[in-house]
Amino acid sequence: MSTSQRRSATESGRVALDQAEAVIVDQYTRLVRLAYLTLPHTLSRHQRVLVAHSLVQRALPGFRIGRATPRVPAQRGRPDPAVASVRARVVRSALAHDRRPRGWPGLLPPPRTLRPTLPVVWGLRLFPRAGGGEEIALGQVLSEVPAPARAAFVLLQLEGLSRSEVVELLTAADVPEPEHALRTACDVEAAAGGAIAGEATQTLLRSREFDACSVQTRPTDLLRRRRRYQLAWVTAGIVALAGAVLLTGIWATPPAEPSRTAGIRPAISPAQLLRTPGDTWADTSRVDFTAWPARGARTGDDELINRALATWTDPPRGTRVGVAKATTAEPPPRTTQLLYAGAVGREAVVLFHDGRRVVRYGEPLSSRGAAAASLDISRSDEADVTTAAALVLSREAGKIRYLTAPWIAEAQTRDLLTPNSPGRPLDVSDEGVTDAVGQPPGKGACDSLPVMQLRSSSKIVEKHAFLVTDLGDLTPTHLSYTPLPGTGAPPRQPREATSSTALRSWARTACQLPEMRGGGVRSVNQWDFAEQDLPEQGGRAVWSCTRASTWRGPGDVLVQFRTSTASATAPAKVVGQARSTAACSRFGQHIVASTPWTAGSGRHYLLAAGSREVTDIEVTGEVEETERGRTLAVKAPKDPGVSVRARLTDGETLDEVGSRPAR
Repeated sequence: MSTSQRRSATESGRVALDQAEAVIVDQYTRLVRLAYLTLPHTLSRHQRVLVAHSLVQRALPGFRIGRATPRVPAQRGRPDPAVASVRARVVRSALAHDRRPRGWPGLLPPPRTLRPTLPVVWGLRLFPRAGGGEEIALGQVLSEVPAPARAAFVLLQLEGLSRSEVVELLTAADVPEPEHALRTACDVEAAAGGAIAGEATQTLLRSREFDACSVQTRPTDLLRRRRRYQLAWVTAGIVALAGAVLLTGIWATPPAEPSRTAGIRPAISPAQLLRTPGDTWADTSRVDFTAWPARGARTGDDELINRALATWTDPPRGTRVGVAKATTAEPPPRTTQLLYAGAVGREAVVLFHDGRRVVRYGEPLSSRGAAAASLDISRSDEADVTTAAALVLSREAGKIRYLTAPWIAEAQTRDLLTPNSPGRPLDVSDEGVTDAVGQPPGKGACDSLPVMQLRSSSKIVEKHAFLVTDLGDLTPTHLSYTPLPGTGAPPRQPREATSSTALRSWARTACQLPEMRGGGVRSVNQWDFAEQDLPEQGGRAVWSCTRASTWRGPGDVLVQFRTSTASATAPAKVVGQARSTAACSRFGQHIVASTPWTAGSGRHYLLAAGSREVTDIEVTGEVEETERGRTLAVKAPKDPGVSVRARLTDGETLDEVGSRPAR
């Protein structure tokens, strides 16, 4: 008899109904938690709670009571067939939510499994109780991976299944590539930055953040429900009247459309918003968005602020909503802080901060031919002096207006592609609103790359100048620079990118910034990790690692190679890249990279270089070479197939970062 998990998972579907019911009752909380964590995060938390309960309650197999056999204990070391059957049915149903037709109702299963769904809750919203920062971080990481990988992660960490058992269960749940889902699940802990692992991960998964059986409730919008009942009665009356009119041949005029946010009750009122006193920023140890005072001419306009909060709570149809990557769109919590309310250009703008996110609401000042209202949400957790230095107020006709932090004493603009040109003064109003600033170009042509150079006030200890630029979110991205080894700088210590050396380095690599647009990038550091004399007196080359760190933790890197013979603004050559990696950060302090290079004579070489802890470099493949030191240059075919590794001072080996882009 086969003892594979595949057979257990498949044949376990033929268990007696009473056995399956006993499993569901006995392990109801675990099964609901499994479904809740597997369901797509595009559903609201309320929907995920109800759907999770519905899927578990529909996990009973077909009625086979007449053929049921007496239940016997499972063999030692083998899973209970009834448990395996119910678990597989729950996972299969939860994964099916990612395969439903577009527009299919969220609380209904796919058409092929359509049947009555319970429970149904009217008049209440259900939410698992909020966890801490680690639970939120884990939930955000899980939201970014496919549903099969989420299921595999939970089965490994929470259910304690082995890898082979997970693969077999996913196969039984109709997952097309279960091994790939398992590999992705194994990468989740690394993607979370190493903060969650082992027993800590299991503890987080068992926390109340993911417990869909221990929920808190709050009513739905009472005023909206009342208006809907009234509207239903009015509609019924209109229908009756229309019928009477049709009988007499008279046409009725349809009722007027309600206002955009009529009937929407915000999660909190304007009076409940936090408002920081104006002088707090100069006398606090926490210099971030919490130190921003409420500014703008309309901070007392409760009607405008109430519309903004109502739109954030439940965006009406037609609202343009933009949510940054790995950012939630949950309604405003009671810790929401008002940052700004005023007129900017042709819009009335309101800015909020809730401790984890910044939110921008905009509505047209004129109703004539006006566009729809807009709502933008970006992450801002753990912001600091530089990443909380400004917020986007408006984008219009290729220009941006910012609201600067109260600790910004001076603002300039400059072009990263002209490193020798001085910064130009930027006017800032008493409220902190800047004049229009050029917006960086999109992907493609790169003739200029405008940035802001801000200087913080002497009233705070961190008095210094720094660069920020727009990469599509509400918070501009902080640009920094790490100089070459041997310049007297501490190892791997980023500094502000305002020196002439930093600006010259950024001028060669700045055109890669538009490629990072829309990725939820918090900061970008340019690290010149090695320099090298080129063969045949070909000048000098500098190797750089450009790391874009995101608000959610992981970052992407580009390894770039530039030579002294090219112009001061010629784009550097990208020779390697990696995504969702710790490379080139404080947690990935070593790097080695390589590239083909052609001398002026036409001879081809393979070049390689490593960071300061590299002691020798080894090349294998079409070229075989080992060289002591941090750089290597060897004759080679035009585009050799090689593997490059380095050895560090502590004896560890280091693989080449990422992969070379296609040429």
